Amino acid sequence: MAMKQLSLHVVGANHPNADGSNRRFEILLCVPGEPIELVPEPKNPADPSAIAVVSARHIQIGYLTADRAPWIGSMLRNGRELQAVFQEATQPGAAIRIGFDGELPVLPRCDRKRHAEVTTEEVDFWPDELPPDD
Repeated sequence: MAMKQLSLHVVGANHPNADGSNRRFEILLCVPGEPIELVPEPKNPADPSAIAVVSARHIQIGYLTADRAPWIGSMLRNGRELQAVFQEATQPGAAIRIGFDGELPVLPRCDRKRHAEVTTEEVDFWPDELPPDD
């Protein structure tokens, strides 16, 4: 069975944007369920696979993690339809929800106590299953 949805972490929230906007402040303005945009940055000098995450107000809130960016980037390059929404603010930055192949992302029930306990060291943890290699 193909995966229809996945939650992903957004990292890099503590870094300022080139235009001076504050990523953490923008994350605080984001509302769960509002659309976000995934923007490949093939000319990014630190990582050509980088995928920027941009709010509905066109402010960057961070990047997909380095382990997920190449996989998501390949889907975007191959024209796979992805829809993404803001899920929630987290201690490391934020979480987003992605729907694949036209699937509208549905926000999962949130375990507020668990998320309050997540630390930066646990940024690789997420309860969704690992995606199949496409």
